[in-house]
Amino acid sequence: MTNAFSKKVENHCHALALYFVFYNFVRIHKTLRVTPAMEAGLSDHIWSLEEIAALVPAPAAKKRGPYKKRAA
Repeated sequence: MTNAFSKKVENHCHALALYFVFYNFVRIHKTLRVTPAMEAGLSDHIWSLEEIAALVPAPAAKKRGPYKKRAA
């Protein structure tokens, strides 16, 4: 079993992007004693998961195609 499995490449890219944001903005590193984003001057505080979730845009509603009846 793995936590890096995705059926679509696009989903895998999104999962990696979320991990990179968590790693750089949320996780405190032992050697730095702050997040890498704080060390680089990109952020002045440790981000919460709620802040990260607020960055994700709402999915656009897709119009479904016509219903296809099965042949009996």
